[in-house]
Amino acid sequence: MAVPRRPDHSAEQGLKVPGAFEYKAMARDAPVRPDTPDRVSRSSFSSIRENDSDLAQSFTTSKVTSLTNDEAVEDHSPQGTPSQEKASMVETQFYRPLTRPDSKLLGYIAPADSFTGWKQINVKGKLASKSFGDLQALNFSWTSTPKRPRKKGTYPPGEAPFEKLPIELLSAIINLLVLDVPPNGISRRNVDLMSLLLTSKTLHMATLNTLYSRITIPHSRIFQKFLSHISNHDSLGTIVRRLDFCHLNPHQLFSTAAERSQARNLTSETLLQCLNLTPYLQEFLAQEYIDEDIDINILRKLFFDLPRLRALDFCGCSSTEFKNAFTTMLADEWPAELSITRLSLHKCLTLPYQVLETIMPRLKHLTLLDVAGTRITDKALASIPLTARITHLNLAKCTLLSTRMVIDFIAQHPAVKELVYLSLATDARSHQLLDVGDVTELISVLPETLKSLSLKGSKMNKSHMAQLLPLTKHLEELALGRGLELKDINALFVPEDEEEQMTWEPHTLKYLDLSDMWGSELELPFLFSNNCALLKPFSEPLDVIEVADEVSKRLTKSANTVTRAGWRISECGARTWVVRTSNADSGRRGWKMGAEGWGMRKIPVARAEVGGMYGSFMFARKL
Repeated sequence: MAVPRRPDHSAEQGLKVPGAFEYKAMARDAPVRPDTPDRVSRSSFSSIRENDSDLAQSFTTSKVTSLTNDEAVEDHSPQGTPSQEKASMVETQFYRPLTRPDSKLLGYIAPADSFTGWKQINVKGKLASKSFGDLQALNFSWTSTPKRPRKKGTYPPGEAPFEKLPIELLSAIINLLVLDVPPNGISRRNVDLMSLLLTSKTLHMATLNTLYSRITIPHSRIFQKFLSHISNHDSLGTIVRRLDFCHLNPHQLFSTAAERSQARNLTSETLLQCLNLTPYLQEFLAQEYIDEDIDINILRKLFFDLPRLRALDFCGCSSTEFKNAFTTMLADEWPAELSITRLSLHKCLTLPYQVLETIMPRLKHLTLLDVAGTRITDKALASIPLTARITHLNLAKCTLLSTRMVIDFIAQHPAVKELVYLSLATDARSHQLLDVGDVTELISVLPETLKSLSLKGSKMNKSHMAQLLPLTKHLEELALGRGLELKDINALFVPEDEEEQMTWEPHTLKYLDLSDMWGSELELPFLFSNNCALLKPFSEPLDVIEVADEVSKRLTKSANTVTRAGWRISECGARTWVVRTSNADSGRRGWKMGAEGWGMRKIPVARAEVGGMYGSFMFARKL
């Protein structure tokens, strides 16, 4: 039996108008095998046919009746009319982009003008309905898949509001979880930061930056673990900005020097390897426990091969190996300028003066200098470049400096016009830098920017109180010399004449060092009497008074009297303070670089919490 040929709709249609493409997509793109007789027609000869009538379920035609018709019938597939064929297609149009009409990638697809929607499709039976196919084909062309609804308070990965904060804010928040001071030597610290690493990718990156930017080494095993990490992952070493060894205590893990040398965790070789893996290091904080491991190669790396290094601290380093390494390096070719802006050689007792005379002229951007207890000379001090802007200067116990040089430097050198911290302290039992006349000349040239001044060990008298009175209106720390009595110091807190009361301006002192008043110079009966203003409530904001060892022993016997006056006795190492009990001030100041205690005798070169050996040099040791 002849079967009529079906129209061919597989060929692509031509373009209607320039700038728009019209496509016709079949509901079924792949060839489909003919429907089985069980699906389309009954297998029996006289079965009822349901799909060759315009009305659904008419049950009027059978295979017997179809034999009498003139039209040919295809048993395997229903015959479709042209209108039905057209209805089974989805017409779409492609619109060119206005800016790139020649591109087929940047345009968009929309339904053609002839598309009337799936409800207008003429269907005559459930199996013959093509509405789902039309909608499915059209969905692929221009309909987007709806987003899955999310539960309230839940966010997909990376979409939480906290994760979308700028990296600067994230880092500032995460930095609050950092412990600069280890809880004790070998306990785990920064556990919260380790948990943040596993929270999300965004927090992982921000936490990595916090964990590796400031490295604190409490013992050599931590250093060995850190070195292993940055050796296996070079990118971690580029994050490091600070290496802090001030908390290092080699006796926590090893009881003898032989055990420490056998472990080989922290040596000159491993330390040099660490510096090579941290090219962007900005702060290197050492101390006396690692001075034997600082050889000439490490010094060359620090001074010559780390262009971003800004802070360098060798507090207490005085071993023979350390001295010899510096002496050998003097023969090297030094650059005209060093990148260091904050330098501490505090108590580097054995360092040759030639080292200081070599380093000082090259610190053109110096802002902080601590050379207490060193062999700095007049030549080295005068060689500091005019471009330096020193705010913190510690010249305590520098016995090779002359009085004339110190006064002229403070009065005339442009680098110290904005001093905030100045210490000229000496041990009066062994050395005196300033006598009465020198103190008078020095006070007259001190800048008004000072917040901390130490004249400990100098020779003073009552006339200096009138000179110091204007300074007490902006000073917060003041250390006085010897030769004074309590009645003389009383003039700093209350006016002597009634006429001065009307124009009296309150002081700003928080800390007063009277440790140079020995024996009978500090009379306890006068201290607790009504004539002395030091312990009275109206002496506020004065909160801390430092006293000598002899005085502290006498005060301990009068502890009840001290308590009734509203004060208490506090000790740390070899120092003793009388502290106001109602003190609510934490003592944190920006110019202290992270320290909170009053009367620090070492200047920190990095802004961090004070602890370890640095805390001992600042607050627990004698001058």
